[in-house]
Amino acid sequence: WNGRETSIATVRPISTFILAATIRDAPYLMSARTLEKSRIVLIPSQDVRAVFEVDNEFARAIVTELAQRYRAIVKITKNLKLRTSLERLANYLLQQREHAGGASAFDLEFEKRRLASLLGMTPENLSRAFKGLRPYGVSVKGNHIVIDIDKGIERFAKPDPLIDDPDS
Repeated sequence: WNGRETSIATVRPISTFILAATIRDAPYLMSARTLEKSRIVLIPSQDVRAVFEVDNEFARAIVTELAQRYRAIVKITKNLKLRTSLERLANYLLQQREHAGGASAFDLEFEKRRLASLLGMTPENLSRAFKGLRPYGVSVKGNHIVIDIDKGIERFAKPDPLIDDPDS
């Protein structure tokens, strides 16, 4: 928009993309870029709509996927609107720590510029946010993160399942 880009979500295999536009036969509202080598299956929209009309199980699966995507967008919106940049980064790091099996050290899964966009920040604000989390036990070297969980990052971040749990 207006010469600018943003990251709205990270989609992982196996997922759908622009399903609402497909079902509504409407223009898609976002595009995608792969972060690693990927295999993508393109199914013509009219074929998806035709099967949707005749296959109840397929239609239920589509509605379930749309409901999950809707809930994910609501959570993203709540995260952006209800939290400060430091709180967003702290919660993101806690989620990444969980994905790393609770390890105190892990690497960011993508470049900081993309992370900043995903969290609704400029790269400069992301850098300041990392510095702001130092008192809470976060240290950063390049893409490597170390969290001393005893320094209070969880108390500061206040994770909420209605925002942070991808399965709720």
